[in-house]
Amino acid sequence: MTLSIRNIIPIIKAQFVGVNEIAVIDSVSIDSRSLQNSESTLFFAIVGPNHDGHNYISNLISIGVSNFVVNHVPKEFENKANFLVVENTIEALQNFASAYRSNFDFPIIGITGSNGKTIIKEWLNFLLSPDYNIIRSPKSYNSQVGVPLSVLGINEKHNLGIFEAGISTINEMENLQKIIQPTIGILSNIGSAHDEGFHDIGEKIKEKLKLFTSVEVLIMNTNKTIEAFLNPKINRFTWSSDDKKADVFVIAKEYPDQTELKITYHKLCFKITIPFNDQASIENAIQCLMVLLYFKYDQDTIQNRMQLLYPVEMRLKVKNGSNNTTLIDDSYSSDYQSLKIALDFLESQKQYKKKTLILSDIFQSGLVLEELYSKVSHLIVSNKINRVIAIGATISTFKNKFPNCIAFESTEKFLQNIDTISFENETILIKGARHFHFEEIVSSLEEKTHETVLEINLNAISHNLNYFKSKLNPKTKLMVMVKAFGYGNGGYEIAKLLSHHKVDYLGVAFADEGISLKNAGIDLPIMVLNPENTSFSAIIQHQLEPEIYSIKGLTAFLKIAEQKKLKHFPIHIKLDTGMHRLGFEEETMDELIAKLKNNKTVEVKSILSHLSASDDRMFVDFTLSQIKLFEKLSSKLISELQINPIRHILNTSGISNYPQAQYDMVRLGIGLYGVSNDEDEQKLLENVGTLKSIISQIRTIEEGESVGYSRRFMATKTTKVATIPIGYADGISRHWGNGVGYVTIKNKKAPILGSVCMDMLMVDITEIDCKEGTEVTIFGDNPTVSYMAKQLGTIPYEIMTSISQRVKRVFYRE
Repeated sequence: MTLSIRNIIPIIKAQFVGVNEIAVIDSVSIDSRSLQNSESTLFFAIVGPNHDGHNYISNLISIGVSNFVVNHVPKEFENKANFLVVENTIEALQNFASAYRSNFDFPIIGITGSNGKTIIKEWLNFLLSPDYNIIRSPKSYNSQVGVPLSVLGINEKHNLGIFEAGISTINEMENLQKIIQPTIGILSNIGSAHDEGFHDIGEKIKEKLKLFTSVEVLIMNTNKTIEAFLNPKINRFTWSSDDKKADVFVIAKEYPDQTELKITYHKLCFKITIPFNDQASIENAIQCLMVLLYFKYDQDTIQNRMQLLYPVEMRLKVKNGSNNTTLIDDSYSSDYQSLKIALDFLESQKQYKKKTLILSDIFQSGLVLEELYSKVSHLIVSNKINRVIAIGATISTFKNKFPNCIAFESTEKFLQNIDTISFENETILIKGARHFHFEEIVSSLEEKTHETVLEINLNAISHNLNYFKSKLNPKTKLMVMVKAFGYGNGGYEIAKLLSHHKVDYLGVAFADEGISLKNAGIDLPIMVLNPENTSFSAIIQHQLEPEIYSIKGLTAFLKIAEQKKLKHFPIHIKLDTGMHRLGFEEETMDELIAKLKNNKTVEVKSILSHLSASDDRMFVDFTLSQIKLFEKLSSKLISELQINPIRHILNTSGISNYPQAQYDMVRLGIGLYGVSNDEDEQKLLENVGTLKSIISQIRTIEEGESVGYSRRFMATKTTKVATIPIGYADGISRHWGNGVGYVTIKNKKAPILGSVCMDMLMVDITEIDCKEGTEVTIFGDNPTVSYMAKQLGTIPYEIMTSISQRVKRVFYRE
């Protein structure tokens, strides 16, 4: 893409306010944090419920960005950059992408449906890439902004496009259709995802079908309900496993590790095998088969390629490496667009300043090699990568383009020499095409722990954060609690994500938690809520901000502050309005004021209190009395001390139940991690943590035999038993055993038999088809931590924070 501002103005119907109408742009951005932004970037200042891209114009100008699409020009930047003023910046981005797409005339496959879109897209890319230069949506870029960003990646060397379109409510698909302009459509299925955005299933079907209004052909499974809403003029290419009148009739025969598909198409009848046996994968594979048939591929090619299909990893995972390293595992794809995304993710999650990239040959770019690797080099340099390890015969020939580059012709050669390369105190992005088997590199560099892991979904954290931000007034600040190791989910990694989202404050319980975050490079203000007097010196040294809740504590802090000759050091005054745990009570206010009046060593940065029953509607009157007392006491402090502090009293439940008391800031805790005590609100949050393990051993016992300590389970019939390597030392309550709790295996409940042991538990798998090594879900979507807490007579906080740190945390982004 190379366009001048002058060309773009009429496309997006903008008014030009600036200094250089002929400035040239070659990339588009909506993320001010990306290190890939440059002088030739056109930045769209997207405005959402809780973010406004206009707020970052100053930072962008300071790093050289000079071209912006805005809905208003901030006065202080007039004559300092080029501004294209529009009514709606999202619509402008979409219109720009739509016009850009119209410049290209080659087949475009548009995919929508409730599930399977990304897998179908990635498999089609694999199946068709030997014959086409393909542009496709990177990862799951299928939203109102993801689709235009994907389409703007097209260049003149591409000759086939594959884009997915996702919607969550009405009046969205028409926008995406204009941008993608598909010539071939694929409808994967219609399921329950995003049902809340539609009045009924008919409304949902009609909305999704809008993607296909101008396609030459629509590929779909026969479905009478869907076909009732379909324009009869649309040409369909159908398949079915039930209806022999479909264009393609498929019979699936499942085996332990594969499925045989018998295909009947016109006069052809042939068989292929795919290396999957679950229903979702079978359906996704058939959709891909239909495209190959439509493109008139021969039977041998179809068979040879489809038997090589592979599981699609849709996550970027963050893992602990050995020697103080952090690994970002993206070891299943290697193309230019996904490299840009992975490098942005690296920047948002890096724990160490030093950054290493292990990169394989790049595929499917649509560019000649010299041009491709020049672009890759520019990308790597702009992201300030310190070292590149290039693996592959092609990329090795361009090693001089990369900083501090070591090159190897193959993964095998690299692994043979891995001990000669130093990896320590750095963040390592491992990104390679699937056939390079970079998972072996991840395994070699990964910290070795047992096979039980707590997977943390960073997308879910972002979703939950934005959900609660949508409840806030525009000027209300947000403190997020990351105490207790991020409620058991991981402290640093979550703090890094929150820093990326530019929250205002982080909250920890004790000084050592805050020190750990500061030492790891977190630069957000951090409040220590329960500081011990002995930690005050360390708090000052590491620029943490203490909560002060007693005269004794205040006296001790002031003494140290005076000794160190501090000026205006930030402190936070905690008031007790009814929790009766920590805080200054009403009768101590005069003494508190006397201590602080005219004291220049400290500054009262905020005044806070804590609601004790904001989650219980039985105690509304009591909670309102707490808020009233907080107003009275905090106002007295402000008046007497002549200060203008941040005031905050609301916790997670308070944000939802008492919006009138937002004051200047709120404190988000358990809600960030996907837990609410309100059933309706719970449906709007996403699960963050999923605790997983595997089956270590399977045995069959007979009637009268027992399982576990004290023979607490006695078999009344022949029973198949699986042992799982997780126990109460990992944080699983012993009360969860003896038939109270269960784990999930292959989407089926497996009741826990007998007592939970220190390092193991045993479950009944008599009715479950599984084997040693099969994945086990301890908690996540089923069972949820809320369900477990209810059964155990406790609260989700206890379940989450009990998970031992010997359990490896794996952070990922979809």
